[in-house]
Amino acid sequence: MSPALRQGTRSAMLHYQTHGAPEKRALCFLHGFMGSATDWSPIVEALETEAFCLTVDLPGHGGSLNRPSYEYSMEGTTQALADVLDAVGIERCTLIGYSMGGRVALYFSVYHPSRVQRLVLESASPGLQTKEARAERRVLDTERAERIQDDLSCFLHDWYRKPLFASLDHHDLVESMVERRQNNDPEELARALEGLGPGQQPSLWTELETVQEPTLVMTGAMDEKYEAITRRTAQRLPNARRVLVSRAGHNVHAERPQAYLAELCRFLDDT
Repeated sequence: MSPALRQGTRSAMLHYQTHGAPEKRALCFLHGFMGSATDWSPIVEALETEAFCLTVDLPGHGGSLNRPSYEYSMEGTTQALADVLDAVGIERCTLIGYSMGGRVALYFSVYHPSRVQRLVLESASPGLQTKEARAERRVLDTERAERIQDDLSCFLHDWYRKPLFASLDHHDLVESMVERRQNNDPEELARALEGLGPGQQPSLWTELETVQEPTLVMTGAMDEKYEAITRRTAQRLPNARRVLVSRAGHNVHAERPQAYLAELCRFLDDT
Protein backbone atom coordinates (compact mmCIF):
# COMPACT_ATOMS: atom_id res chain seq x y z
CA MET A 1 0.00 0.00 0.00
CA SER A 2 1.41 3.35 -1.00
CA PRO A 3 2.38 5.68 1.87
CA ALA A 4 0.43 8.41 0.06
CA LEU A 5 -2.75 6.34 -0.01
CA ARG A 6 -5.85 7.68 1.69
CA GLN A 7 -9.13 5.88 2.17
CA GLY A 8 -12.65 7.18 2.56
CA THR A 9 -14.67 5.15 5.03
CA ARG A 10 -17.32 7.56 6.31
CA SER A 11 -20.79 6.04 6.09
CA ALA A 12 -22.01 9.09 4.15
CA MET A 13 -19.43 8.59 1.41
CA LEU A 14 -18.73 5.97 -1.22
CA HIS A 15 -15.60 4.05 -0.35
CA TYR A 16 -12.55 5.33 -2.20
CA GLN A 17 -8.76 5.30 -2.21
CA THR A 18 -6.28 7.89 -3.36
CA HIS A 19 -2.73 7.33 -4.54
CA GLY A 20 -0.08 9.92 -5.32
CA ALA A 21 0.32 13.62 -4.63
CA PRO A 22 -2.76 15.90 -4.72
CA GLU A 23 -0.89 18.59 -6.65
CA LYS A 24 -0.56 16.25 -9.65
CA ARG A 25 -3.21 15.97 -12.36
CA ALA A 26 -6.27 14.13 -11.07
CA LEU A 27 -7.40 10.81 -12.56
CA CYS A 28 -10.59 9.12 -11.29
CA PHE A 29 -11.14 5.42 -12.06
CA LEU A 30 -14.52 3.62 -12.08
CA HIS A 31 -14.68 -0.18 -12.22
CA GLY A 32 -17.12 -2.48 -13.99
CA PHE A 33 -19.97 -4.67 -12.71
CA MET A 34 -18.88 -7.08 -9.94
CA GLY A 35 -15.50 -5.33 -9.75
CA SER A 36 -14.01 -2.93 -7.24
CA ALA A 37 -11.51 -0.11 -6.93
CA THR A 38 -8.72 -2.67 -6.55
CA ASP A 39 -9.24 -3.81 -10.16
CA TRP A 40 -7.29 -0.72 -11.15
CA SER A 41 -4.27 -1.44 -8.92
CA PRO A 42 -1.78 -2.36 -11.70
CA ILE A 43 -2.76 0.74 -13.68
CA VAL A 44 -2.66 3.05 -10.67
CA GLU A 45 0.70 1.71 -9.51
CA ALA A 46 2.17 2.65 -12.89
CA LEU A 47 0.71 6.17 -12.76
CA GLU A 48 0.82 7.28 -9.13
CA THR A 49 4.19 9.03 -9.39
CA GLU A 50 2.86 11.20 -12.22
CA ALA A 51 -0.78 11.65 -11.20
CA PHE A 52 -3.17 11.91 -8.27
CA CYS A 53 -5.25 8.74 -8.70
CA LEU A 54 -8.68 8.27 -7.16
CA THR A 55 -10.35 4.85 -7.31
CA VAL A 56 -13.96 4.54 -6.19
CA ASP A 57 -16.11 1.56 -5.22
CA LEU A 58 -19.48 2.02 -6.92
CA PRO A 59 -22.65 1.25 -4.91
CA GLY A 60 -23.03 -2.45 -4.14
CA HIS A 61 -19.34 -3.15 -4.73
CA GLY A 62 -16.16 -3.30 -2.65
CA GLY A 63 -16.52 -1.14 0.44
CA SER A 64 -19.59 0.75 -0.81
CA LEU A 65 -22.25 -1.55 0.65
CA ASN A 66 -25.67 -0.93 2.20
CA ARG A 67 -25.90 2.47 0.58
CA PRO A 68 -29.06 4.60 0.58
CA SER A 69 -31.54 3.28 -1.99
CA TYR A 70 -31.25 6.44 -4.05
CA GLU A 71 -27.59 5.73 -4.82
CA TYR A 72 -28.50 2.54 -6.70
CA SER A 73 -29.39 4.64 -9.73
CA MET A 74 -27.43 6.58 -12.32
CA GLU A 75 -28.52 9.92 -10.88
CA GLY A 76 -27.79 8.88 -7.32
CA THR A 77 -24.44 7.28 -8.12
CA THR A 78 -23.19 10.29 -10.04
CA GLN A 79 -24.21 12.64 -7.23
CA ALA A 80 -22.39 10.36 -4.76
CA LEU A 81 -19.33 10.51 -7.03
CA ALA A 82 -19.49 14.31 -7.06
CA ASP A 83 -19.53 14.18 -3.24
CA VAL A 84 -16.36 12.07 -3.27
CA LEU A 85 -14.62 14.56 -5.57
CA ASP A 86 -15.60 17.34 -3.17
CA ALA A 87 -14.29 15.39 -0.17
CA VAL A 88 -10.95 14.73 -1.86
CA GLY A 89 -10.65 18.30 -3.11
CA ILE A 90 -10.83 17.58 -6.84
CA GLU A 91 -12.60 20.26 -8.86
CA ARG A 92 -11.97 18.70 -12.28
CA CYS A 93 -10.52 15.36 -13.26
CA THR A 94 -9.89 12.96 -16.07
CA LEU A 95 -12.74 10.51 -15.54
CA ILE A 96 -11.93 6.94 -16.56
CA GLY A 97 -14.54 4.20 -16.63
CA TYR A 98 -14.72 0.58 -17.72
CA SER A 99 -18.00 -1.05 -18.86
CA MET A 100 -20.56 -0.19 -16.16
CA GLY A 101 -18.10 2.35 -14.79
CA GLY A 102 -17.84 3.81 -18.28
CA ARG A 103 -21.60 4.25 -18.42
CA VAL A 104 -21.46 6.04 -15.05
CA ALA A 105 -18.57 8.19 -16.30
CA LEU A 106 -20.48 9.21 -19.43
CA TYR A 107 -23.62 10.01 -17.43
CA PHE A 108 -21.50 12.07 -15.03
CA SER A 109 -19.89 13.95 -17.92
CA VAL A 110 -23.31 14.80 -19.39
CA TYR A 111 -24.83 16.03 -16.13
CA HIS A 112 -21.73 17.33 -14.28
CA PRO A 113 -19.65 18.68 -17.18
CA SER A 114 -17.82 21.28 -15.10
CA ARG A 115 -16.16 18.48 -13.08
CA VAL A 116 -14.69 16.65 -16.10
CA GLN A 117 -11.50 17.69 -17.88
CA ARG A 118 -11.16 14.58 -20.04
CA LEU A 119 -13.16 11.39 -20.43
CA VAL A 120 -11.97 7.82 -21.03
CA LEU A 121 -14.59 5.22 -21.96
CA GLU A 122 -13.41 1.60 -22.08
CA SER A 123 -15.93 -0.85 -23.54
CA ALA A 124 -18.83 1.36 -22.50
CA SER A 125 -22.21 2.02 -24.10
CA PRO A 126 -24.33 5.19 -24.10
CA GLY A 127 -27.27 2.92 -23.36
CA LEU A 128 -30.15 1.14 -25.02
CA GLN A 129 -31.94 3.43 -27.44
CA THR A 130 -35.59 2.34 -27.20
CA LYS A 131 -38.06 1.98 -24.34
CA GLU A 132 -38.80 -1.55 -25.53
CA ALA A 133 -35.13 -2.57 -25.40
CA ARG A 134 -34.76 -1.10 -21.91
CA ALA A 135 -37.91 -2.88 -20.71
CA GLU A 136 -36.63 -6.21 -22.05
CA ARG A 137 -33.28 -5.64 -20.37
CA ARG A 138 -34.92 -4.87 -17.03
CA VAL A 139 -36.68 -8.24 -17.16
CA LEU A 140 -33.39 -9.96 -17.97
CA ASP A 141 -31.51 -8.12 -15.22
CA THR A 142 -34.19 -9.05 -12.68
CA GLU A 143 -33.71 -12.69 -13.63
CA ARG A 144 -29.94 -12.30 -13.36
CA ALA A 145 -30.28 -10.61 -9.96
CA GLU A 146 -32.25 -13.60 -8.71
CA ARG A 147 -29.60 -16.00 -10.01
CA ILE A 148 -26.85 -13.99 -8.33
CA GLN A 149 -28.62 -14.30 -4.99
CA ASP A 150 -29.38 -18.00 -5.48
CA ASP A 151 -25.82 -19.08 -6.41
CA LEU A 152 -23.16 -16.46 -7.06
CA SER A 153 -20.48 -19.00 -7.97
CA CYS A 154 -22.66 -20.61 -10.64
CA PHE A 155 -23.64 -17.20 -12.00
CA LEU A 156 -20.00 -16.11 -12.24
CA HIS A 157 -18.93 -19.17 -14.20
CA ASP A 158 -21.85 -18.68 -16.59
CA TRP A 159 -21.17 -14.92 -16.86
CA TYR A 160 -17.57 -15.38 -17.93
CA ARG A 161 -18.59 -17.95 -20.54
CA LYS A 162 -20.42 -15.19 -22.42
CA PRO A 163 -18.86 -14.39 -25.83
CA LEU A 164 -18.17 -10.89 -24.50
CA PHE A 165 -15.48 -12.33 -22.22
CA ALA A 166 -14.11 -15.10 -24.45
CA SER A 167 -10.78 -13.29 -24.81
CA LEU A 168 -10.11 -13.67 -21.08
CA ASP A 169 -9.31 -17.33 -21.79
CA HIS A 170 -6.44 -16.24 -24.04
CA HIS A 171 -4.86 -14.44 -21.09
CA ASP A 172 -5.60 -17.12 -18.44
CA LEU A 173 -7.67 -14.62 -16.45
CA VAL A 174 -11.03 -16.36 -16.06
CA GLU A 175 -10.36 -18.32 -12.86
CA SER A 176 -8.64 -15.45 -11.08
CA MET A 177 -11.46 -13.13 -12.13
CA VAL A 178 -14.10 -15.55 -10.81
CA GLU A 179 -12.21 -16.03 -7.55
CA ARG A 180 -12.05 -12.27 -6.89
CA ARG A 181 -15.71 -11.73 -7.82
CA GLN A 182 -16.84 -14.39 -5.35
CA ASN A 183 -15.91 -12.01 -2.53
CA ASN A 184 -18.87 -9.82 -3.47
CA ASP A 185 -22.10 -9.64 -1.46
CA PRO A 186 -24.77 -11.28 -3.68
CA GLU A 187 -27.62 -9.10 -2.40
CA GLU A 188 -25.61 -5.95 -3.01
CA LEU A 189 -24.68 -7.05 -6.53
CA ALA A 190 -28.34 -7.71 -7.24
CA ARG A 191 -29.27 -4.20 -6.05
CA ALA A 192 -26.55 -2.69 -8.23
CA LEU A 193 -27.59 -4.67 -11.29
CA GLU A 194 -31.26 -3.78 -10.96
CA GLY A 195 -30.52 -0.11 -10.27
CA LEU A 196 -27.51 0.59 -12.49
CA GLY A 197 -28.04 -1.87 -15.33
CA PRO A 198 -28.63 -0.76 -18.93
CA GLY A 199 -32.35 -1.30 -18.52
CA GLN A 200 -32.55 1.47 -15.94
CA GLN A 201 -30.09 3.86 -17.57
CA PRO A 202 -31.60 6.56 -19.79
CA SER A 203 -30.21 6.47 -23.31
CA LEU A 204 -27.42 9.02 -23.75
CA TRP A 205 -27.03 8.66 -27.51
CA THR A 206 -28.70 12.02 -28.20
CA GLU A 207 -26.60 13.71 -25.50
CA LEU A 208 -23.23 12.63 -26.93
CA GLU A 209 -22.89 15.78 -29.02
CA THR A 210 -23.01 17.86 -25.80
CA VAL A 211 -19.87 16.20 -24.43
CA GLN A 212 -17.17 18.69 -25.36
CA GLU A 213 -14.31 17.26 -23.31
CA PRO A 214 -11.53 15.34 -25.10
CA THR A 215 -12.64 11.72 -24.99
CA LEU A 216 -10.74 8.48 -25.48
CA VAL A 217 -13.04 5.66 -26.61
CA MET A 218 -11.33 2.28 -26.29
CA THR A 219 -12.13 -1.40 -26.59
CA GLY A 220 -10.40 -4.59 -27.62
CA ALA A 221 -10.39 -5.68 -31.24
CA MET A 222 -11.67 -9.12 -30.15
CA ASP A 223 -14.86 -7.62 -28.69
CA GLU A 224 -17.09 -7.48 -31.77
CA LYS A 225 -20.12 -6.11 -29.95
CA TYR A 226 -18.32 -3.15 -28.42
CA GLU A 227 -16.17 -2.59 -31.48
CA ALA A 228 -19.42 -1.57 -33.20
CA ILE A 229 -20.74 0.40 -30.21
CA THR A 230 -17.53 2.35 -29.71
CA ARG A 231 -17.34 3.16 -33.41
CA ARG A 232 -20.82 4.72 -33.31
CA THR A 233 -20.07 6.45 -30.01
CA ALA A 234 -16.88 8.06 -31.30
CA GLN A 235 -18.62 9.25 -34.44
CA ARG A 236 -21.13 11.21 -32.37
CA LEU A 237 -18.76 12.67 -29.82
CA PRO A 238 -17.39 16.08 -30.93
CA ASN A 239 -13.85 15.55 -29.61
CA ALA A 240 -13.19 11.81 -29.59
CA ARG A 241 -10.22 9.56 -30.26
CA ARG A 242 -11.09 5.90 -30.83
CA VAL A 243 -8.61 3.09 -30.18
CA LEU A 244 -8.93 -0.64 -30.85
CA VAL A 245 -6.41 -2.66 -28.88
CA SER A 246 -5.25 -5.81 -30.65
CA ARG A 247 -5.28 -9.20 -28.91
CA ALA A 248 -7.75 -7.92 -26.31
CA GLY A 249 -11.48 -8.14 -25.77
CA HIS A 250 -13.90 -6.37 -23.44
CA ASN A 251 -11.58 -5.85 -20.46
CA VAL A 252 -8.54 -4.20 -22.05
CA HIS A 253 -6.94 -2.92 -18.85
CA ALA A 254 -6.90 -6.43 -17.36
CA GLU A 255 -6.00 -8.34 -20.52
CA ARG A 256 -3.31 -6.02 -21.89
CA PRO A 257 -2.40 -3.51 -19.15
CA GLN A 258 0.74 -2.22 -20.86
CA ALA A 259 -1.09 -1.51 -24.11
CA TYR A 260 -3.88 0.15 -22.12
CA LEU A 261 -1.37 2.32 -20.27
CA ALA A 262 0.39 3.31 -23.48
CA GLU A 263 -2.87 4.49 -25.06
CA LEU A 264 -4.02 6.27 -21.91
CA CYS A 265 -0.71 8.09 -21.41
CA ARG A 266 -0.59 9.10 -25.07
CA PHE A 267 -4.08 10.55 -24.76
CA LEU A 268 -3.23 12.42 -21.55
CA ASP A 269 -0.06 13.86 -23.08
CA ASP A 270 -1.83 14.95 -26.27
CA THR A 271 -4.75 16.64 -24.56
